[in-house]
Amino acid sequence: MRATARARPRRTFRKSNRESTMTTLHSSLGPNPRLVRMFMVEKGLEEGRDFTRVHYDIITGQNRQDSGYMAKNPQGTTPTLELDDGTCLTESWPICEYIEEMHPAPNLFGESPVERATVRKWARLFDQEVVVPMTMGFRAGAGRPMFEPRMSVVSSQAGAELSAMADEKWRLFDSYLGVSDHIALGRFTFADLLIFAFANFGFTVGWKLPEGTDNLARFVATHNQRPCAAIWQQAE
Repeated sequence: MRATARARPRRTFRKSNRESTMTTLHSSLGPNPRLVRMFMVEKGLEEGRDFTRVHYDIITGQNRQDSGYMAKNPQGTTPTLELDDGTCLTESWPICEYIEEMHPAPNLFGESPVERATVRKWARLFDQEVVVPMTMGFRAGAGRPMFEPRMSVVSSQAGAELSAMADEKWRLFDSYLGVSDHIALGRFTFADLLIFAFANFGFTVGWKLPEGTDNLARFVATHNQRPCAAIWQQAE
């Protein structure tokens, strides 16, 4: 007679009664820290009430010279979000997703699996198609005196080609926007915030929207009315 197999007990996972919360944003004037701060503003989070902020002077390389900061983020990049249990989160996009999880309203990443995938798709496309060549071109061009002593940068010629490539992709995103002021879901999302942040970064370093990108010009003018736009007017 064959023995009857005993069913395995189902494993259950109990969530912690307490989630770690953010305490300190380690920041600088770079576009990625400002992206996170813009996201916080759109979430209604206030510096001094909901978190403290430590500023590092990236012009002098303070973030890579501070041993305390390097212990929190060995790459020395900004931003870093420090939680009350000592966990340190780096990279602007994951930090924003963490904030979304902890502060779900207003929703900025999508409310369903399809919506979240759509927002991430557009953000990913913009990051790869525009942000990467734009920032690499800046480091090899106008930003060379600051970046060359700290990291590998491409040649000046390659930098100019990357900047031209980024402008070409900006034109592509102009066509994607069409008459809408939102790249995804018909409402303001993280993908819009990313585009708006890096347009403003460009303006601060002397860049201009490529000729003929009227949709992007309208997009920027519209979102300049949002609370998060003030982050780009604040002195550091």
